[in-house]
Amino acid sequence: MAGSPTPPFLAPLEDLRQRILDAERLGGSSGRAEVGRLRAQLEEEARRVTSNLTPWQQCQLARHPDRPYCLEYIRGLFTDWVEIHGDRAFSDDPAVVAGFAKFDGESVVVVGHQKGRDTRERLYRNFGQPRPEGYRKALRVMRLAEKFGRPIISLVDTQGASPGIDAEERGQAEAIAHNLREIAGLKVPIVVFVTGEGGSGGALALGVGDRILMLEHAIYSVISPEGCAAILWKDQAEVQRAASALRLTASDLLQFDVIDGIVPEPLGGAHMDPNLAIRTVGGAIRKALVELRRIKRDELPRRRFAKFRAMGRFLER
Repeated sequence: MAGSPTPPFLAPLEDLRQRILDAERLGGSSGRAEVGRLRAQLEEEARRVTSNLTPWQQCQLARHPDRPYCLEYIRGLFTDWVEIHGDRAFSDDPAVVAGFAKFDGESVVVVGHQKGRDTRERLYRNFGQPRPEGYRKALRVMRLAEKFGRPIISLVDTQGASPGIDAEERGQAEAIAHNLREIAGLKVPIVVFVTGEGGSGGALALGVGDRILMLEHAIYSVISPEGCAAILWKDQAEVQRAASALRLTASDLLQFDVIDGIVPEPLGGAHMDPNLAIRTVGGAIRKALVELRRIKRDELPRRRFAKFRAMGRFLER
């Protein structure tokens, strides 16, 4: 399998997955019987493992390298995909994909973060961390969506915006802030889906929408647990404490009204059955678009503004 070392709490599931693959290769009646037995064992173990995850374990699950990425959702849910490249100012940014497609026969615009599967692709995609030109490209395509009256689907999955000097030199903060302002005023329905990591302004720059949904084991936070631990405690050993303090899980965010809904994942996580995860996301997008079509276009920005202004409630003691 591609990616980082498996977290210890997921090791039993990964072992059973590999044993199932081996049994499937074996074939025959004995192989089929073994597959059936192992699948039942895997289901039971996955239920046990995911029933009481800590926030830090949720982070590790959200980052699993076998989870579906943006282009896989596009291939699985959309037809007639035409990708648009470049920001017409500096260059193209492969960490952000944007283009036109059809969803259930309806013309839409899709934007999202794209990570890589192997070392070469990760470097090419900058590990899914956009530079300013990526945000400007996304906004360019989203403005076209408004011009032609097409709904926007935004698939969020990034640990954050690129922290490099080159990104800062080209106006990273300005690009993110500009997107927040401009997307808030677009007169078309916007469905935002956090499919993995929703990291800081890097995620929020594509995360302004009328419906904000999260997969069950996705995370969404102002900063990564590693960054929080480094700033507050100057110690990476405090990463679990930071993850708990950030309240970054889907259930936390639904409780705070930061998101509008949680979409269940296949048992054990989206990586266990990517095709099922993709279909489930498609169903949630379909439902959200049906709801948003009932709202007049001129009314969308006002409601969107009110939605975000209502966030951030706090109690004084």
